[in-house]
Amino acid sequence: MDQLQTLTSWIKDSESIVFFGGAGTSTESGIPDFRSAAGLYQTEHQSPYPPEEMLSRTFFMSSPDIFFDFYRSKMIHPQAQPNGAHLLLAELEQQGKLKAVITQNIDGLHQKAGSRRVLELHGSIHRNYCMDCARDYGLEQIVASKDIVPRCPDCGGIVRPDVVLYEEELDYTVLTESVEAIRGADLLLIGGTSLTVHPAASLITYFRGRNTVLLNGEPTPYDRRANLIITDRIGQVLGKVGELLRES
Repeated sequence: MDQLQTLTSWIKDSESIVFFGGAGTSTESGIPDFRSAAGLYQTEHQSPYPPEEMLSRTFFMSSPDIFFDFYRSKMIHPQAQPNGAHLLLAELEQQGKLKAVITQNIDGLHQKAGSRRVLELHGSIHRNYCMDCARDYGLEQIVASKDIVPRCPDCGGIVRPDVVLYEEELDYTVLTESVEAIRGADLLLIGGTSLTVHPAASLITYFRGRNTVLLNGEPTPYDRRANLIITDRIGQVLGKVGELLRES
């Protein structure tokens, strides 16, 4: 409880909070991280492909049918709902305290919770486009497609998700905005990420504020930088912190 009270106090005293999050932010909403999803797919299909290969640009271009079978069956969770972490972050933004959510996730749960400034390092399942004519499509059109590989009805091109695959570069504008947000923060909350995927993980080195809080179930390479480490489930933790803030 002392840790929760400390975090609550720091949030109350902060004027410029930034949240940096990964897959663990959404696991309490029923969305597995991609390695777990790939493991399940491998078991069900006796697939020999590791997750990093299936989610690479090379694999996507050479085997779009396998890519989309995996992606559509294991990576898309349109019924998932925000948990306590997503909801508190949206509430803090509405109060003017939280300036940005920087996420490695592609699920859109921060927006569903009400967050408005969400910097999506790896893109989003909710944005899709035809690789030939560039027409935009929403997630509902991908889900409704009867073909494993979704095709553009206008030109027949493959409609791919606007997500960053292995071998592809992150969006420069999103990276720049993320660096600026972290530099301007006085409190950095890091949640649900192993901080091993680069260049995303290295963004936190730009923080110059007072306190860094790590909310993660496992140790990370950046633990020594943290002023506070909480290893409980992030959704439950931030849900309780939200209650403490509303009571104070």
